Amino acid sequence: MNKKIVSTPKAPGAVGPYSQAVVIEEHNLIFVSGQIGMNPQTKEIVRGGTTEETKQALENMKNILESCGSGLDKVVKTTVFMKDLDDFGLMNEAYSGFFKENPPARSTVEVEGLPKGAKVEIEAIALI
Repeated sequence: MNKKIVSTPKAPGAVGPYSQAVVIEEHNLIFVSGQIGMNPQTKEIVRGGTTEETKQALENMKNILESCGSGLDKVVKTTVFMKDLDDFGLMNEAYSGFFKENPPARSTVEVEGLPKGAKVEIEAIALI
């Protein structure tokens, strides 16, 4: 099995010992690491709370996928990690704007904390 490490400046760099994404070409799969609402240029969490963080996290994911020749329409599964499930409606509304037709399978869980004090983190598995 060959794995290809993905890195694009159009998404925030890893804040630890991991890759933005890993491609397994022989299985046509992309595993995208959790993306938070961090602006790739400023390296800061975007302002505006859960809604804006969700949008930025998904923009970051979109940019990573596009750098692999894929896109959000090829996402088959996401996992959403949230600091506060009371904000689920805000996240869900922002999320739905990125997956208008044939949305992927999804799990959403509440966690005690996320990197950089983020409110939302989203990871994905997609097809090439």
